[in-house]
Amino acid sequence: MKLTRLDHSALIVRDLDRTRHFYGTVLGLEEVPRPSSFKFGGCWFRGPNFELHFILEKDTTSPAGWLDAGPGLKSGLAHHLAFAVDDLDEATRTLEKHGVPLSAGPFQRGDGIVQMYVDDPDGHFIELFARVDRPDIAGGDRPAVTR
Repeated sequence: MKLTRLDHSALIVRDLDRTRHFYGTVLGLEEVPRPSSFKFGGCWFRGPNFELHFILEKDTTSPAGWLDAGPGLKSGLAHHLAFAVDDLDEATRTLEKHGVPLSAGPFQRGDGIVQMYVDDPDGHFIELFARVDRPDIAGGDRPAVTR
């Protein structure tokens, strides 16, 4: 078997309006229609070569994942979505404009990538990263997460 690409990721969310605002307005993804046969709440967004599918918590019996995932969750070593950005400073300004605080970073990953993290409205850890030469940003061990 040869996997060719990631088609989509799905997350369970509590509030579709907050989800739409964060992923559509803050992150700038395009909301796309879901199949008309779907009778449960949710929304889909499309980015370059990927989709994100969100399922409304009250319409599923799947575990939502808000249990303690251990110490890895607090340092980004747990489930998260990672998005490459072309301009880290612009991404930071956009987050500030929408009142979305950084949960961690920015910091050097050690291979030419600078990472920062935010939480979406349901507490899913979102990584934003760019390949940039930023000697002004510290590297090494991950700084403490502010969440």
